[in-house]
Amino acid sequence: MSSPEAFSDAERRILQPYFTNTDSHVFALTNLPETVKGALFARYSRSAKSLRRLFLDEFAGDLASAPVPVQGSVGIARAEKLYAKVFNDYGDDSVAQLGGAHIACEYVSNVLTKVLEWGRLMAYLEQSTRYVPYTDKLHGRWRYHVPAELDGSLRARYVRSMDEGFETYARLIDPLQRYFAAKYPKAPQDSEPVHRAATRAKALDTLRGLLPAATQSNVGIYGTGQAFEALLLRMRAHPLLEARECAAEMLRELRKVIPSFLTRVDQPDRGDRWTAYFRHARDETRRVAGRLLDEIEAEPRDEVSLTEFDPDGEIKIVAAALYSASDLPDDQLVAIARRMSPADRTAVLQAYTGDRTNRRHRPGRAFERTAYRFDVLTDYGAFRDLQRHRLLTLEWQPLSTRHGYSEPDAIREAGVLEEWTRVMDGSAELYEELMSSGLNEVAPYAVSMAYRVRFYLDMNAREAMHLIELRTAPQGHPAYRRVCQQMHTLIAERAGHTAIAAAMKFADHSEVELERLKSERELEKKRLRT
Repeated sequence: MSSPEAFSDAERRILQPYFTNTDSHVFALTNLPETVKGALFARYSRSAKSLRRLFLDEFAGDLASAPVPVQGSVGIARAEKLYAKVFNDYGDDSVAQLGGAHIACEYVSNVLTKVLEWGRLMAYLEQSTRYVPYTDKLHGRWRYHVPAELDGSLRARYVRSMDEGFETYARLIDPLQRYFAAKYPKAPQDSEPVHRAATRAKALDTLRGLLPAATQSNVGIYGTGQAFEALLLRMRAHPLLEARECAAEMLRELRKVIPSFLTRVDQPDRGDRWTAYFRHARDETRRVAGRLLDEIEAEPRDEVSLTEFDPDGEIKIVAAALYSASDLPDDQLVAIARRMSPADRTAVLQAYTGDRTNRRHRPGRAFERTAYRFDVLTDYGAFRDLQRHRLLTLEWQPLSTRHGYSEPDAIREAGVLEEWTRVMDGSAELYEELMSSGLNEVAPYAVSMAYRVRFYLDMNAREAMHLIELRTAPQGHPAYRRVCQQMHTLIAERAGHTAIAAAMKFADHSEVELERLKSERELEKKRLRT
């Protein structure tokens, strides 16, 4: 797949030492300091620009005088022989954890971003739908993916529906921003830029539900060779052509920077067998599930349900907290903790969690002794944010329009309900048309992000603390804030783990009107200090 962005000859000369290509939408970063790579990816998630354009505009000048390192072919050959010997003689896959790469995947659909961000042991940054308006066109087209599986009249119908949704989204941004500016007047202590940025973010937050899952995004990934191998094997087995083509592009580019770690991916007796295994297991599971479940209708559930927990979880965490401070066996400590008074157990947990002055001060691994499983049915936009948490177990069901959609109160209050509803109805009609044509795997591209998707989150209490405190922060999106606030309440009230819930002292249940206002104020203070 070629890159939708063209560079001049002069720009290509600047880019060539630092990127594996200048003409494809998938490329790896080379010859750059780790700090530059990290800063570049961090900037990437808050910009509408491509990564290479960002590099040209904001980073290339700083590196102009620095010598470009040259990788010697002798060193590469020696490394390849070493890794081949380890793999062949010892079968030690962990050696592939010792080298990594940065890679960018640009103009990929939001369906594909979820595939790319599946692995736990990788780092990702994805273009935001909260801070970047999706109003820029590429070569005269809105930024959405057109699946190669579509052709003829169905393809034309798909393009027409996508265009209508994007046109509505773009048209409503300014009216929604004016609505929020009027509803939340500028405070005397705020500057115009701060107020404008906060109301702009609120408008984009409200309207992102209009964007389809086909909306294109940019994703920056850092991972080890082992993690990339696992990712590519899954992608090569994926039913969507977009995923398989992206895997081929990634493998080609990664072999330019970490070739030794990816030798097995497309070998007939290794990677191809793994890929066939993944594909067969998926297809067989769907076949059996269809036979057993097709006639059963889903029972109604709340937006968030706590479906599994250990009633003794708090007792076990107390025992685990005492373990490293004692010489007693584990089961004996559990028995002792069970006999303690609630006040004593609370005292242990208070001592163990310590004086937390911010949410990044998290207690130790004792909090991993118990876990919670939540079943969630919320809009796809919120799911996108929660899905990126990696130190937990998460699985989601196929995206569809059959669970209904979320409708922010501001849509009705601002007088744009008719346009919102028209996009939602159009999304549902296109989805059903694709499903009836047998394109079950392609149909999710048509689904607007306001539609709900069902997924579960299974995590220990330590990860729950991290997720809940992070995602209930006042600057968070209202949808995922609401989900995580409910999780916190369920841990305290349904599980009865009041001391664990109390340890999550930075869980924020406040109601916030302009979520980004406080953050924009802080950003302005930082800018003024520099």
